[in-house]
Amino acid sequence: MVQYRNWATPDAAVALLRALHEGRGLSAASRERLLRWMTETPTSARRIKGLLPAGTLVAHKTGTSGTSGGLTRATNDIGLITLPDGRHLGIAVFVSDSKADEATREGVIARIARAAWEFWGGQAR
Repeated sequence: MVQYRNWATPDAAVALLRALHEGRGLSAASRERLLRWMTETPTSARRIKGLLPAGTLVAHKTGTSGTSGGLTRATNDIGLITLPDGRHLGIAVFVSDSKADEATREGVIARIARAAWEFWGGQAR
């Protein structure tokens, strides 16, 4: 299966997000365009963005494999969350080889993102 040959670790994904945030590797115009696409994407609003307060700025990129034999190989989301004080939080959540349904897999990602947001400076509601 391709996803087992074409992969990254969550740590590597966060390192890539850090480089993007710090402006390394892209021109200013390309960086701005990429962040705009990542912020405006309508895909998978129930993952990282799912349990964050309305209006929280999130630039993210999802990844999802197909489901075969009741097993979904990958349900992923990586992103930069803007915290209330203006700092940024890089996050990568990869759910691998899961038999859970899509709502459950996306809910896991949303709960992890919410916990990270609260820990690193968000306000619990």
